Amino acid sequence: MSMLDRKTRNALGIGLLALSGLLGTSSTQAAEAELQWVGCGITKKAFMSELAAAYEKKTGIKIVLQGGGATKGIRDTALGKSDLGGACRVALENHKEEIQVTQIPVAWDALVVIANKNNPVENIGLHQLRQLYLGKLTNWKQLGGHEGKIELYVRKGKLSGVGRTLRELVFADYDQEFSKNARVVRSSGPLEKAVEDNLSAIGVTGVSSAKKRNVKILKLAGKEPSYDNIKSGEYLLYRPLYLVINRSTADKRIKDFVRYAQSREGKEVIRKAGVVPYTDAIGLVMKQVEQLRRANEAGL
Repeated sequence: MSMLDRKTRNALGIGLLALSGLLGTSSTQAAEAELQWVGCGITKKAFMSELAAAYEKKTGIKIVLQGGGATKGIRDTALGKSDLGGACRVALENHKEEIQVTQIPVAWDALVVIANKNNPVENIGLHQLRQLYLGKLTNWKQLGGHEGKIELYVRKGKLSGVGRTLRELVFADYDQEFSKNARVVRSSGPLEKAVEDNLSAIGVTGVSSAKKRNVKILKLAGKEPSYDNIKSGEYLLYRPLYLVINRSTADKRIKDFVRYAQSREGKEVIRKAGVVPYTDAIGLVMKQVEQLRRANEAGL
């Protein structure tokens, strides 16, 4: 091999190594500029999309959002599969897959009863809602609508954010069984889609998610799930929405995002999304405790 060939090859090798180093640095920097979030679709639609976009604009750090439900949000974060999670229920202490997380309440959501846009029914009482889920209210005429069978759609299992919260707030019983005639779906998305498409359908989902669907949101006991009614507690079925982080995380980027979500700027982003920031209605915490106490005393 000639000296020229050797020098050419050496130069080429050095160039490839340098290029490899640059590519590696670029890849590392890109990874450092991203955080992975997984969680309930309702939390994502409520404020996470807007909050993530505002944070990326402010800091350059992208929050990659993935759905999957509250249980996935809690458990993937606990296992370190995701940097952050989102949940519309609390972690369960008796489930070892969920104990390694800290939950930060960020906003208030409401559970709402939804019907098809063309359904004439406008309101449902709390007692009627209980009867509906127990399978004792089965005809739209019982709700002031037309003669016809009600087709109730419910979430699969008892651990989903909607299913667990509904059992807590309406029945004060996490193990409450729902009507055997109900149609079971795996998540809120298919439930909402079924109500959009089926004049006879009814179901419960989060208000932030329902607002982005072509459905009718029923009043509950005569109250609309408006921003002001949720904030004041006049609308009865309210619940916190949480950011979820691993208890052992030392990642400054994660902690900085949580601080942003709780900051004045972050809370303004949440308000503009039409959602009540958690600290704007802190009195709802004690009001909810009192509601649950009364429900337990009444044996509901």
